[in-house]
Amino acid sequence: MNATPQVLAVLDELLAAAGPGERGALWHLAEQGRELDANLVRLPPGAGVGEHQEDVLDVLLVVLAGGGSLRTAGGDTLDLAPTTVTWLPRTSRRALEAGPDGLTYLTVHRRRPGLAIKPAVRTPVYEGGEAPCMLDLVCPECGRLSADRAPSFCSACGEPFPER
Repeated sequence: MNATPQVLAVLDELLAAAGPGERGALWHLAEQGRELDANLVRLPPGAGVGEHQEDVLDVLLVVLAGGGSLRTAGGDTLDLAPTTVTWLPRTSRRALEAGPDGLTYLTVHRRRPGLAIKPAVRTPVYEGGEAPCMLDLVCPECGRLSADRAPSFCSACGEPFPER
C-alpha cells in the first residue's frame, strides 16, 4: 500500500499562533514511520545556540524570518537571512546567533536511529556504586540528550541549559 502525502503544518499559522516571547522548537515532525526529522525553531533577538557539533547527521537549515549569523569552527561568519539555505555537514562545529529581529528557521535531517540494546561482549565485574546520572545533560525543553558534557544550549532546539 502506498503512503499518502499530507499537509503537516502551515508555518505562517504556527508562527502567528506562537506568543511573541515564545522561543525554541515551535513544531517538529512527529509522524510514525518517517525517515526524516524537522524542527521549526525561533530565537529571540540576540539569543543563540552555543558552539556544538553534530557527529552523525548532515543538517539543512532554512531561514524563514529574521536574520543572524552562523559562526564556523574556522572562524568564518555566514550571514543568515530569509530564504537562505545552509548545509551543516556532519562533524562541522558551528554556533548560531540571532540578529536584532530574531531568527526563525527550519532544520531538516535524517531521522536519528533509535537506541538499540546490544548484547554485552563480556560480563562486567560489579564494582559497586550507581551509574552516573545524566539528567543534567537532557534538554528541559525538547528532551534531547546532549553529547556535550557541559552544554550551554541545546543543539536541537536552542534552549539554554540551566546553570550548573
